[in-house]
Amino acid sequence: MAEKRVYKVVLTGGPCGGKTTGQSRLCTFFENLGWKVYRSPETSTVLLSGGIKFADLSEEAAVTFQENLLKAMMQIENTFFSLADGCHKNCLVICDRGTMDASAFIHESKWDEILKDNGWNPVDLRDTRYNHIIHMVSAANGAEAFYSTEDHACRSENIDLARHLDNRAAQAWVGHPYFDVIDNSTDFDSKMCRMMSVVCQKLGIDTGDRLSTNARKVKYLVKGPLPTDAVFPKFQDFNVEHVYLRTNSKKMQARLRKRGKNGHHSYTHTIRKPEKLGQIVEVKTPISQRDFTNMITQADEDHHRIFKKRRCFLHNNQYFQLDIYQKPCHERCEGLLLLETYTTLTAEELHTRLPSFLTIESEVTGKPNYSMFNLSLRDDWNHTNKFCINIAG
Repeated sequence: MAEKRVYKVVLTGGPCGGKTTGQSRLCTFFENLGWKVYRSPETSTVLLSGGIKFADLSEEAAVTFQENLLKAMMQIENTFFSLADGCHKNCLVICDRGTMDASAFIHESKWDEILKDNGWNPVDLRDTRYNHIIHMVSAANGAEAFYSTEDHACRSENIDLARHLDNRAAQAWVGHPYFDVIDNSTDFDSKMCRMMSVVCQKLGIDTGDRLSTNARKVKYLVKGPLPTDAVFPKFQDFNVEHVYLRTNSKKMQARLRKRGKNGHHSYTHTIRKPEKLGQIVEVKTPISQRDFTNMITQADEDHHRIFKKRRCFLHNNQYFQLDIYQKPCHERCEGLLLLETYTTLTAEELHTRLPSFLTIESEVTGKPNYSMFNLSLRDDWNHTNKFCINIAG
């Protein structure tokens, strides 16, 4: 019997981005799959509908409001998370915004004070609390003709402010390991399909032809040296460690990941295996530090540990992760720079969004020489039978 799954996804974004419709579509889709779906409401709407006008608050009052909003949000979410954990069915919990959204509305120094006063940190609030973040780009950013706040009693932003808030909301989540930006490059119905597609893709759910725009991972080789940090848009850096584990089959790969900064980490166990018709499916499971420590004893001695600095940033409404390989490593990894993104765009459309401040040598998606499994092998590729050309082959 398959293990029950609980998946916590945040739908965020600026005004008039399709969050409400997206929640309804996700709810219907997953209920039809037999899942139990919970929807955690937008806490700010609950509070603002009680007579609070954010624009009328002093700076001090606004900070206090955001702190109390965050506490209320976490308690409401925890109620749904607990129900999901106790349910016998697979559960999807849809959160209308999440903890990091509060940081978009106050100065960074004030946000840091809130974290310090409450003993919170970004890794726990952003990276380990939710499985997946989806930013639904506001119509004010790319679909201006459709922007309106007429049907929202608590929204009155003009289009310029809406665009600014949308960018702030997206930036607040930079650093989450599974963050997708759903822009306005298609019509609205296709936008909803793209959103549902990325959720199903992360869960390894085969949607057949029900959702026609499946996201895919694209990988590029970057030529060093990197430009200075000042050239990058606002970014988050993380230390990442990967450890491959022993498996009973050459057609299955297992690995651990430790990811974090400033002493705070998240841990993930990944199984990668072929499924129907040769498709590759990755099942990622969040684990505890204790689980990581216990499972690392099963490390595969044929592989080096992989150490990276992972730089996460938004550019042209596209979320990028730049992996900067670190020592100790095999000489094939020294100085290696790989840029990754998930996208539903065509190759031509994606090319226009690539960071112009990086020197991109070539696309290496699917090339075995740039597979982390092969990069981590201890032996030279010419002297090993472990080199994997195609796990499904």
